[in-house]
Amino acid sequence: APTAIGHEAVTGASGLFQHTAATLQLTLIGFIIGTAIGLIISLALHMVPFLKTALYPLLILSQNVPTIALAPLLMIWFGFGMLPKVIVITLVCFFPVAVAALDGLARTDRTMMNYMQMAGATSWQIFTKLELPHALPSIFSGIRIAATYSVMGAVIGEWIGSDRGIGYYMMLQKSGYRTDRVFVAILVIVLLSLLMVLLITLLEKRLVRWNRKG
Repeated sequence: APTAIGHEAVTGASGLFQHTAATLQLTLIGFIIGTAIGLIISLALHMVPFLKTALYPLLILSQNVPTIALAPLLMIWFGFGMLPKVIVITLVCFFPVAVAALDGLARTDRTMMNYMQMAGATSWQIFTKLELPHALPSIFSGIRIAATYSVMGAVIGEWIGSDRGIGYYMMLQKSGYRTDRVFVAILVIVLLSLLMVLLITLLEKRLVRWNRKG
């Protein structure tokens, strides 16, 4: 019953907090790295068109490998430390960021671009003054998707091999047939995802408004 789940969340809050903090730390590290890699890839493919033609299909293929199948291999290759878990989160985060950024950059107003080119603007000025501000809403849409994926990526990594975190806590309680605690873990995962999306939304409001005013 919901009352049993709420009671367990309150009584086990101290131990659950430690697992939540571990998952949040792992999530933030992987999310930041994955987002940075996604932005770098999108900028490289946008600036060099032949790279986009050659590498874009590979980006799509990279998402066809099930994460739950890849995670055990990463554990074998890199051990049971933080690195394989960060790689899992990075793999699920970079793709939506890269695709959304590429789409936003490709939708730049061509009329404004022609005006800037006729005015003698350099490629860097066009990028910083027109393309990037115009693409920010799309970029943040991809980042919001990556933010939700990052939490689940962290949990999957903890499922495979960890001694702490919400994923580890969930598997432990599942083995003990503690359904109430499993639901508590699910609730924590949902709250972490909502928190990540909220933070990204607040950041978007500040940055996009700043660019519009500029």
